Amino acid sequence: MQRIIGIDPGSLRTGYGIIEADSAGRLRHITHGCVNVSGRPFLERIAAIHRGLRQVLQDFAPQSAAVEQVFLARNADSALKLGQARGAALVALLEQDLPVCEYTALQIKKATVGAGHADKTQVEHMVRRLLGVHEAIQADAADALACAICHAHSAGTQQFWQSREIVGR
Repeated sequence: MQRIIGIDPGSLRTGYGIIEADSAGRLRHITHGCVNVSGRPFLERIAAIHRGLRQVLQDFAPQSAAVEQVFLARNADSALKLGQARGAALVALLEQDLPVCEYTALQIKKATVGAGHADKTQVEHMVRRLLGVHEAIQADAADALACAICHAHSAGTQQFWQSREIVGR
């Protein structure tokens, strides 16, 4: 059983989701939420993202991490802020010596929904179905859980092919 944290970085809300995945590919929901820092000065938001994620990591002790890659922003200022928020999240993960993998939004949506151009409603629906969560999940947390699911599927595939290489020799 591997415990995975997924992170959907944002400069106003950083979503997180933690799942467990077993070697047979079964997934189990552990927790999810958002570090909501809107309404604060920017530097306070960066510090709060770092502190908030550090607390989640201490409380739930994941063994690996998956982070959504940032690929577009409305303008340069937004891109810089998003990059700094993502950096705060990455530092929190790296301070815990977690192995970190990064996935594009396309990879995450394909792994979760089966279509790379799914909308947020479809992602949230499939995350709930795959993890057996009955209540609605806030979009940033659903994206983070989808990132963790993507990593679980990717890690399982890598393990499968590695075992085939060893057996085939």
